[in-house]
This record gives sequence, C-alpha cells and structure tokens, in this order.
Amino acid sequence: MLQSLDIRDFVIVDHLELELGSGFTVLTGETGAGKSILLDALALTMGERADISQIREGCTRTEISANFYIAEQLVPTLSELLETHGFPLEQEGRSILLKRTIDQSGRTKAYINGSSATLGQLKEVGEYLVDIHGQHQHQLLLKPGAQRTLLDTHANLQPLVAKVSEAYRNWQLTEKQIQIAKTAGINLAKEKEQLEWQLEELNVLAPQFNEWDDLQLEHSRLSNAASLIDGSQELVQLLSESEASILDQLAKSQSLLDDLTDMDSSLMEAKEELDSAHIHVSEATHTINRYLQKLDLDPERLTELDERVQGYYRCSKKFHCAPSELPVKWEELQQQLFNLNAAQDTEALMQEAKGRETAYLKLAHELTKARLQAAHEISIAITHSMQTLAMGGGKFEVEIAPLEKPSQYGLEQVEFLVAGHPGVKPRPISKVASGGELARISLAIAVIASKSSATPTLIFDEVDAGIGGAVAQTVGALLKKLGQTHQVLCVTHLPQVAAQGDNQWRVQKTLVENKTISKIEVLNRSERVDEIARMLGGVDITPTTLRHARELLNI
Repeated sequence: MLQSLDIRDFVIVDHLELELGSGFTVLTGETGAGKSILLDALALTMGERADISQIREGCTRTEISANFYIAEQLVPTLSELLETHGFPLEQEGRSILLKRTIDQSGRTKAYINGSSATLGQLKEVGEYLVDIHGQHQHQLLLKPGAQRTLLDTHANLQPLVAKVSEAYRNWQLTEKQIQIAKTAGINLAKEKEQLEWQLEELNVLAPQFNEWDDLQLEHSRLSNAASLIDGSQELVQLLSESEASILDQLAKSQSLLDDLTDMDSSLMEAKEELDSAHIHVSEATHTINRYLQKLDLDPERLTELDERVQGYYRCSKKFHCAPSELPVKWEELQQQLFNLNAAQDTEALMQEAKGRETAYLKLAHELTKARLQAAHEISIAITHSMQTLAMGGGKFEVEIAPLEKPSQYGLEQVEFLVAGHPGVKPRPISKVASGGELARISLAIAVIASKSSATPTLIFDEVDAGIGGAVAQTVGALLKKLGQTHQVLCVTHLPQVAAQGDNQWRVQKTLVENKTISKIEVLNRSERVDEIARMLGGVDITPTTLRHARELLNI
C-alpha cells in the first residue's frame, strides 16, 4: 500500500507531502489544477521516462519519493526480488522507498531503499506495487494485439505466453538454419578449414559482449588501486573525519544559521540550501566509503587481466577490428562454421525442427485452452457489468479464432465483440462501439481485472470520462467496492463518483510570487459538500446544488 508521496519542484508543484490511507480516495479540482500531475509524479517512481520539462520553472532539480508498506502476501515475492538486485528488506520493517531525481542536464537517478538502482529495477519492483489505469486506456481496445494482451493479462497468462513465444523463436531459428544449409555454397571443406583456423585463437579467448569495457575499467582500477585508496581515504578525512571536516563546518554553519533564521525568516532559503549541501556531502561521504570497501590490491588478478587485454589486442589486430567488436566477430564466424557443418547434416536439423515444433504446439494448445476458459469468464463478467453501465440488454463476447498459421503469440487471434442492444448480433468492438461505450467497457474490464489482481494499489486517472448521471454513480459504487480489498485512488470530474469516496482531496492552483503553484488539501465533511456542489454547479453554488451535494454524500 502507498503510505506517503513526497514531491519537490515537479511541473507546477513546489512541495507536497501526502499521507495516504486505505480505501477509496478521490482527487478532484478544476481542470489543469494538477490532479494528473500527482499521478505522473508517482509514475516516475515506477520507472517511467523522465523529461527536463517536468522540472518546475526556475528550479534546477526535481525529486520524488514514494513509500510503500508491503502487503503480507507480497513479502516472499518482493523479498526475493529485492534480494536478487541487492536491496534486502530491513529485518524489522516491510517498507520500500522508491525515489527518483531529475536535473537540468537531463540526468536522472533512481533509488530503492536509499541505494542506487536502474530504471529497469525500479519498474520491475513498481509493477508489484501499483497498477495505473490511464484516462485514454479505452483507446487501446482498438489497437491490434491489445485485445489479446488484455485477455492474457486478466487471466495471468503472461508467463505461458512468454514460453510460447520462446518456443516459437527456437522452432523458427531451426527452420531458418535448414534453409541456409540447403542453399549452402560449394567448396564446403575448404571454407570449413579456413573458418576453423580463424576461430582457433578466438575460441581460446572466448570474448564476451560488453567484456572489453569492463576489462579496461577493472584493469585501470587495479593499476591505480593504491592511488585510488589513498585519494579516497584523504577525501573521507576532509569530508567527515578530520577535526575541521567539511561536515563539521557545515553543521556549525547550520546551527548558526538556525539562530539567524529565528531572527529573520528571509534567511530561510539560505538555510534550505545549506541543509541540502549537508545532505549531498553526507551522501558523497557514504558513496566514497562504499567505494573504498570494494577496492583492493590484487597482483594476481592484475596479471590475469594483463594477459586477457593482450589477447584482445592480438585478435583485434588479426581480424582488423576494434577489441570491442570481437564478440560479434566470434559469433559471426561460429555461425558460419555451424552453417557449413549443417549443410552436411540437414537430416539432424530437420529432426531438431520437428522436436521444437512439437514443443511449441504443446505449449500453444495449452495457451488456447486457457484463453478459451478466460474468454468465457470475462465475457460473462463484462456482459453483467454492461447492464449497470447504461448498456442494458447489451452483450460482450471474446472470440477466439484460429490463425491460418502459427505465430509467436499462439494459434489464435483474440477479438472483442459487442452488441449494444438486445437482439443484435455481437460485432467487432472497433466497428460498433461509440466513444462512450468504449470508455464504459474499458472501465468494466479494468475493474473486473483488478478484483483478481494481487497489486495492492490501483489508480484510475479520469477513466470515467464520457459517462455521467446514474452510470457515474454506478461507476463510483464499483470503485468504492474495489476499495474494500485494495487501496484505490481516482482522479475524477464527476460528482457522483467523488461522492462515493472514503476520502476526498481537492487539488487547486494558486499564485505565489507571480508563479503558479499546485496545492492539495484533505477535505472534511463540510468542505466535501462545497466541493461536490462546485462539481455539480460550477462557479455559482446555490442552495439547490448544496442540497444535491448533501444527498449524494448521504449527509
């Protein structure tokens, strides 16, 4: 569950510290106030792509932190995942802190529990914690392949789909090798002898992809280990361990500035900058200490590296290429030799292809069976939801139709069919569903899929666009019910949806020193009445809209 979100200098947000609870929380406010900005900020902590335009105007850096409490059922999975990537959970806690920074140079950094992480690691962990449904998600229903993906995701078939795809690639690779073997040129023996001679030294070296850069880096580090250790130790002394260390001087400066700030608040900005400097110097000290722990003097390893580096240089000279290109060259020559050998043994390749085809078909038929079962279940569930979403008598079907030939996604194509009215034959959703119907069907899919989702936090960003009235009230009730088993956040413009929230936040823009700032506040009971009334009636709030707002809130 998302416990807190801290946003600094992001778009039009200067600083927000949000504490979140369980249940169904709605975010409301005028268009452009910054409701979706909050979700964009959270998405960055999930590994989404960053851009320097997201840094608030006039600032040099944005920083976003999201703190999660891990649900008990997720502890084993996430503990194993974090341990694999070197981010073990604390013994006494079940919290994960995801952090992201962006600076004006475009450089972005990611952290998991205070340690540096890659965006891929951030995204992998985030997928277990938050599921975000975007306001234009219904448009995915019209894209090729998206319907199949939605069905597979709903039925948790992605692992099986991945196995089918891998089996298909292996099968097709062997088929390609057969074709190459059949069309191989003449003089095979001579070509084979030449290739074997060329490969002799490369086989001994066995150059690996990306190894050359790592070799150079490690060789340089070991060659200069003594200087690096001395220099790093001297840095630590200057920063934190000497009698007049930089950290001590900064601490004294902070203490003095604290007293001055009490006398004149205009020094607050200088105080914040000094606090930030202390944090950065402290982080730099910790980084250097960790670096020192990894450094060692290893003459035997240095000798081993020298020999391997020289091997790279000899082979690169022999094959007239850069050392970093040797792995590609080795792979090319190995493939050429394989093809020549295969040209003399196509029967073995054909047997291998047959075996791989059988393995693929076994997995593909298993996938077909699972898809048929999932299609039946989701068709019934969405048809039922349509009756409550102003599509009474409508029907939803998932059609599983066989393909003319196998593919990496299986033996069938998936197509969503819909009939908006009783007595009408279901047709492809792309041909008959209006924009409003697409939005409602997409919302039904999202809610139904989320019910069986293990992801603890679900976010809906204006997915209720294009609906209103009684349908909006039904949508609000669906999300409220979902909030009984998940933490649900929803950005909405609909009073009927907002009124169903267990909690309501209002996002609004204010002008501070001629700069637009987005602020957020948690509404109490009377403030919710005013906000719902605004959503109902616009700028002018009348006794009628207030009465209607109280009715929606059951006050």
